[in-house]
Amino acid sequence: MDVLVIGSGAREHALCRALSLDPDVERVVCAPGNAGTTAIASNVAVDVSDSDAIAALAAAEAVDLVVIGPEVPLVAGAADAVRACGIACFGPSAAAAELEGSKAFAKEIMAAADVPTAMAHICETPEEAAAALDAFGPPYVVKDDGLAAGKGVVVTDDRDAAVAHAASCGRVVIEQYLDGPEVSLFCITDGTTVVPLVPAQDFKRVGDGDSGPNTGGMGAYSPLPWAPETLVDDIVRTVVQPTVDEMHRRGTPFAGLLYAGLALTSRGLRTVEFNARFGDPETQVVLARLLTPLGGVLKAAATGHLADLSDLRWTPNAAVTVVLAAENYPDTPRTGDPIEGLDAAEAVPDAYVLHAGTRSTGGSVVSSGGRVLSVVGTGIDLAAARTAAYAAVEEISLAGSHHRSDIAEQAGSHDHMH
Repeated sequence: MDVLVIGSGAREHALCRALSLDPDVERVVCAPGNAGTTAIASNVAVDVSDSDAIAALAAAEAVDLVVIGPEVPLVAGAADAVRACGIACFGPSAAAAELEGSKAFAKEIMAAADVPTAMAHICETPEEAAAALDAFGPPYVVKDDGLAAGKGVVVTDDRDAAVAHAASCGRVVIEQYLDGPEVSLFCITDGTTVVPLVPAQDFKRVGDGDSGPNTGGMGAYSPLPWAPETLVDDIVRTVVQPTVDEMHRRGTPFAGLLYAGLALTSRGLRTVEFNARFGDPETQVVLARLLTPLGGVLKAAATGHLADLSDLRWTPNAAVTVVLAAENYPDTPRTGDPIEGLDAAEAVPDAYVLHAGTRSTGGSVVSSGGRVLSVVGTGIDLAAARTAAYAAVEEISLAGSHHRSDIAEQAGSHDHMH
């Protein structure tokens, strides 16, 4: 099987890596890819926002399966364009990707499917936003309705800041604050059957101790030693399966990766958001634990045969990923700086490096984005996986770069979360 992976981040590098380890996958093409994917895939240029270009590339490369990583091409209809060429595609249609493309649409589906979530108001005007903020009180949660690369959400006790964010967005969703730890669960679905992956937790804030602004994610870990035994079954039963059933009922079945972001609140499980694709950086730790070859699983989902698949196999071992970010991220990051020490990092036992914002130039690797690398460590438990990840991070030098030093620290030391 030949597979085309669309995207250029650490998530796509992780997907390419897992696919390249699948004995049934002969060739992996990554478009546009990065400096890390070149070692395991052929990188080909493509504009990821151009659905027709993606479909044309899939046809030109004569691949058997296309896997779409980022949200932008999914919302734009890339999966529809690929399927129209008669090529299997792992990724939802544009209509189904609205679960991520519009927070308001996601709330509508959750209401119809009776999925537990925060109470919310959809606001079109400053007056509506002000009324909603006062109805819920602080902490205020204000979400841009559309795609905002993980940075469209503001959670604050400062009413003026909440009002300002709402004004900058246009249409917003204002909702009640959810207390309790958050958990991410990826589920693979063919539009009917739902197959959950293992849960992970990510770290959104830029600084240690969850300080500073929100980012696309600064690290993640799996498993979650503090999570209830029945957590995955509960999420599938109350959140994911009802959502997939509702989308099917509406004639816009969701086939691909449905990501549920959840809060384990004092009042029970609540859905924070849906994403229509593998999340970054959780993908890096989830795929690190998967023993079942990935290609066959994604192909089964893309062709409606998930029910025929045997149960997924997982290692009991732990995985931790630490994101190395460029100077000034999450604001305008500095790019073009050389990255040293990659070979030494790769030589650290039980660790490997996934590239995100990197490119090759004149024989060296330079930074080309905000989140530059995602360093993965594995081990018998979270403490061992952390040790491996941070040992590899220490080998890498990039001027002005920063990373969090506390990824999975509490879970690894106490086996529970704050």
